Amino acid sequence: MKFRIALLCLVFFLVSLTAAAQSDANIMSDLAKIKTGVKSKRVSSYDRSGGNNDRFENIPDGERRTLFEVEGAGIIRHIWITIAPPPPALSRNDIILRMYWDGESEPSVQAPIGPFFGQGWDEAYNFSTTPLAAGPVTGRGLVSYFAMPFADGARIEVENDTGQKIGAFYYYVDYVQMDKLPEDQGRFHAWYNTEVTEALESGENEWGILGPFEKNTSGDRNYLIADIEGKGHYVGVNYYMQNPSPMWYGEGDDMFFIDGEDWPSSLHGTGTEDYFNTSWCPKEPFKHPYYGYGRLNENLGWLGRTHVYRFHLTDPVYFDKSLRFSIEHGHNNNLTLAMSTVAYWYQVEPHKPFPKIADREARKPKPEIGPSEIHLWRHEWRKNKGNDTRLWGNEKN
Repeated sequence: MKFRIALLCLVFFLVSLTAAAQSDANIMSDLAKIKTGVKSKRVSSYDRSGGNNDRFENIPDGERRTLFEVEGAGIIRHIWITIAPPPPALSRNDIILRMYWDGESEPSVQAPIGPFFGQGWDEAYNFSTTPLAAGPVTGRGLVSYFAMPFADGARIEVENDTGQKIGAFYYYVDYVQMDKLPEDQGRFHAWYNTEVTEALESGENEWGILGPFEKNTSGDRNYLIADIEGKGHYVGVNYYMQNPSPMWYGEGDDMFFIDGEDWPSSLHGTGTEDYFNTSWCPKEPFKHPYYGYGRLNENLGWLGRTHVYRFHLTDPVYFDKSLRFSIEHGHNNNLTLAMSTVAYWYQVEPHKPFPKIADREARKPKPEIGPSEIHLWRHEWRKNKGNDTRLWGNEKN
């Protein structure tokens, strides 16, 4: 049995490695092609005087600042940003990134700049994937390699919602300018959602600890990752979860409802860790170019903050009319969790306008639960058990 499991793990690893190698081979092969009708261009924060003050300085709280605004057709290939002061002195969870294509009035990208680039909460940590990265020092350099096409102009802006000045903001936006964008190019989209999920009235019955499982036959109470109208393809998610309990958080199934279908969905998964290509309630570092853990909790069980990601670079989820992607928070949505996500996709415009982004208070990280809180819970449990001075903790009655 152990041999079979090891063999399956090896096969899965080799398949993943082969897919990544094929993708890299395509990129390397494309490098040899001589292009015509394109020009390499850049917009950056360089010092226009010729000096070394290559940044936006002291962006006031509440101000929106345009980073990039060009006319005509092109494709953004690379973005780099770094900001001072670093977290937690200045939370990148409270700097809002928006992108607009082809003169649209509603943004196609709307997300806090930290979560967009793979940085959760008010933290900074190194993060490395194929399309996104946050690099040394400790996640300070924010990088995107997502292709972002536009046919008739593009604009990128940031909003300072931190409650203080942004001391320094440096950036590059590298793009290719062309006479006409190919007709098969979708527009890049990204949407941030956040929610403190509600447990069931019957309790947080994960793993059936409190009694028989209830069943989810609709997906109505799932946490929403993407709600898209139009034709396109979904390409990935950064998933940030804070768990107030040491209980495993990841029994929740992923559900992709394509083109308005009812439950069960065409793509119905078997558990949160399964959707993210992992297994058996993981709690160890793992970083693949397409999936893995950007941040792990360091507490008892699965108590605390976890950042997990998956990018569908070789297996996009295609839709013709709509896509609603959601995931359970615990089996049958039985857990209270603080969840935030940034979903990424391409689609034909126009897109469904995003709801107003959650305000600063709603985005604020929840307080940490630790040994003191658990000890207080134990104290209340002891009192409810008659205050026997030798109670151990596993007594059922």
